[in-house]
Amino acid sequence: MAKKKRENYLDYVPVIDPRNTWDAQDGKVTIHMVHRGFYAAVAQKFFHTPRVSHIDLDEYGSYLWTRIDGKKTVGELARDMKARFGQGAEPLYDRLVKYMQILRNNHFILLGGKDKVPS
Repeated sequence: MAKKKRENYLDYVPVIDPRNTWDAQDGKVTIHMVHRGFYAAVAQKFFHTPRVSHIDLDEYGSYLWTRIDGKKTVGELARDMKARFGQGAEPLYDRLVKYMQILRNNHFILLGGKDKVPS
């Protein structure tokens, strides 16, 4: 039986999902997420939920977000974070991988090598 290859998030290349817009002001990033789909439409019509949510990122998230360019791997982004925040970023790799998983699960980013990334 063949061994199952373990995922290494450090090799993936994050790409900002083009379905969402974002802006940066005073070094803080705000992601503007449009709610799509049947259930979102029902919630907007009957429960008056907003069509667009505005998600404000903290200092670490904003720094990381502005470095995601579709070319750098998660490992390279980790080195950038270490250079910028030093010991304040520790435990770096555990936090960064979890953060990338959260961004991906919320459809803010796609991971090249794992997701179909639009050209």
